[in-house]
Amino acid sequence: MHVLYFHQHFSTPRGAVGIRSYEMARRLIMRGHRVTMVCGSYGGGHTGLIGPFRDGVRRGTIDDINVIEFDLSYSNRDGLLRRSATFLKYAWGSLRIALTERYDLAFATTTPLTAGIPAIVARWLRRKPFVFEVRDLWPELPRAMGVVTNPVVLGAMSVLEWISYRSADRCVALAPGIARGIALRGVPEAKIATIPNGCDIDIFRSGAAPWRPEGVGENDLLAIFTGTHGMANGLDAVLDAARVLLDRGREDIKLALVGDGKLKCALDERARREGLWNVIFHPPVDKQRLAGLMAGADLGMQVLANVPAFYYGTSPNKFFDYIAAGLPVLNNYPGWLAEMIDREGCGFVVAPGDAAAFADALERAADDRAGLKSMGSRAEILAERDFQRQKLADRWVSWVTDGQ
Repeated sequence: MHVLYFHQHFSTPRGAVGIRSYEMARRLIMRGHRVTMVCGSYGGGHTGLIGPFRDGVRRGTIDDINVIEFDLSYSNRDGLLRRSATFLKYAWGSLRIALTERYDLAFATTTPLTAGIPAIVARWLRRKPFVFEVRDLWPELPRAMGVVTNPVVLGAMSVLEWISYRSADRCVALAPGIARGIALRGVPEAKIATIPNGCDIDIFRSGAAPWRPEGVGENDLLAIFTGTHGMANGLDAVLDAARVLLDRGREDIKLALVGDGKLKCALDERARREGLWNVIFHPPVDKQRLAGLMAGADLGMQVLANVPAFYYGTSPNKFFDYIAAGLPVLNNYPGWLAEMIDREGCGFVVAPGDAAAFADALERAADDRAGLKSMGSRAEILAERDFQRQKLADRWVSWVTDGQ
């Protein structure tokens, strides 16, 4: 089977972003299928293609994946209008591919929601089977966050969401809340599979040399956040906790924010203004470098803005990276991941907006290294038992290609 795979933000492990689509494509190939990945350029991502663009497109083969990359620069720092324009340009370019290429099945994954447009059109005009993977509920999340407020835009997004779900032969949800959201739009539960993000154990336990950012002592507790610095991430909560820690005289606890995003400069400016020298900002790193950082860290911070739509409707890459590396997790919002951390005893769960409780958890981690190590061991067990990438990828391939 030849799968035409639409993911605007595709990256290989050479990039500094999530690699779910790369791993799933590789698994399809290992099972005897062909894959053509249709993507755009992405800040922090790395498609592997290095040749020149011709008429805005370049093609090549990376790790047996046929890649079609559009020259559409995208960054999380872009404003809403620019990002929207990039999304629509990608959908238009992908539509031409969907209507002209030879393939057997179209697979599209969000975000953005517009990534499904070419597969929808091919489903109705060329009768191509279509499988839709939903990573976030749109327009629920942008509405809840206040990112999109125009009722016309929200209405158009809601219509596109409905058409996407109802056009797809099958849907893949990355979290339980996403599966419920799809079902509420009238899709039979038999057509929905929940397959969360997975743990790349082979990457994060590869024996990478441990390292720590400059300014972190050997005996300091190092808590890290690895990911986008945007509105959804609510990273002011980390700075609030840093303030409490300094007021308490806990200079032995360092908080490292690793990544990039629209709010990184504002967060850095706030830290400088308030003298939060216990917060360290570090640029994004690729997966191998990230593995070394996690080997040198003590705790992973899973932080999100306090938006109820996030509680059961997200499947953050960083959480699965943390437990793959055997890092305990400090989580600051309710939901399915918080419940899992409590149940498995692999970290700390604090209430959103409670800087003192956040700082308390960090102090407990710093003061009980033996207990922290035990939490890390339980995180490893959880990763291997429930979220091993290869096992989830096999389920995903079977569902996408066979509906089983």
